[in-house]
Amino acid sequence: MNIFFLTLIIFVLVYFILNWFAKTSSKKISRGIRSFTIILSIILAVLMAFAGRYIFSLPFVLMILPLIKTKAGLTLLQFVRIWGLLRFLKNSGRFSFKNTGTNLNTQSISLDEAYRILNLDPKRKYNREEVMKSYKKIMKKIHPDVSPELTRLASIVNEAKEVVLKETL
Repeated sequence: MNIFFLTLIIFVLVYFILNWFAKTSSKKISRGIRSFTIILSIILAVLMAFAGRYIFSLPFVLMILPLIKTKAGLTLLQFVRIWGLLRFLKNSGRFSFKNTGTNLNTQSISLDEAYRILNLDPKRKYNREEVMKSYKKIMKKIHPDVSPELTRLASIVNEAKEVVLKETL
């Protein structure tokens, strides 16, 4: 008798979930699934950390990084990639937040640096469309209209694009 009621409850729950799924828009479903995944991952991470198994909570946190969006509309994974670009430019002496109006390095960008800035493989030959696609992908994230503080970074990416395009011709 208990199995009958348990089965009936499961079927009723599945019916309501499928009914909701059929009547809801795809945006609400994707937001719901994303929220559910984030909440479940955070709960599991907290449970694992609380249980003394912090090392096992790290994969859950890394799993939700691409799902969380910042106020700028970037996912945290994209933010980490931009941070890597900024770090590379800072190490090469081409960018600093302290001196945004001045050019830190007056020499032109080398071809290898230009490929790395545009996230392209220096060993491979690219056509104009591939270079422009990579350039536009980066510029969508760092365009001065999005954030005026990134004007210097946008000019560096523009210069890198010009260097690579001169090489492809």
